[in-house]
Amino acid sequence: MFIQTESTPNPATLKFLPGQTVLDMGTADFPSAEAAEKSPLARRIFAAGDVAGVFFGNDFVTVTKTDAADWNHIKPAILGAIMEHYQSGAAVIEGEQAASGHAEHSGEDGDIVAQIKELLDTRVRPAVAQDGGDITFHGFERGVVYLHMQGACAGCPSSTLTLKMGIENLLRHYIPEVLEVRPVAA
Repeated sequence: MFIQTESTPNPATLKFLPGQTVLDMGTADFPSAEAAEKSPLARRIFAAGDVAGVFFGNDFVTVTKTDAADWNHIKPAILGAIMEHYQSGAAVIEGEQAASGHAEHSGEDGDIVAQIKELLDTRVRPAVAQDGGDITFHGFERGVVYLHMQGACAGCPSSTLTLKMGIENLLRHYIPEVLEVRPVAA
């Protein structure tokens, strides 16, 4: 098994490509070791040490290191954990996988929210996945779109620029009711 790695715009995060499907649908975010209880793969990666977060996409695993860690020291252990997992034949996530996606929205802004989600799904999320992350809709209130950033996007130095100059401009161009875009914590 050969696992490729790619850097991301977030220097604390690396993208690992195991060459096989990680998740059939959606994404999964594990911002702590405690959150990884249902994922044998995420548990193995956290056990490697100095890991602050793990994120799964369709064909990649994104790992965020602790501030004190050096990639040269922890990358071999993470590669080993991923390889061991795939050789074990264990499931990536045990039980039912909760679909990680957009938050539900009900109310008078339903048409606007549907347009926001459509633009996020077609224009934003595929590009963000290339960088090892995901951005999902969290809410819409009085012209403000709230988005949840995951994987490499969470804590990325360029995420504010991406939100303001990229996503906010895109949404405002197509949907005049959108006035601003703000990030939310999980």
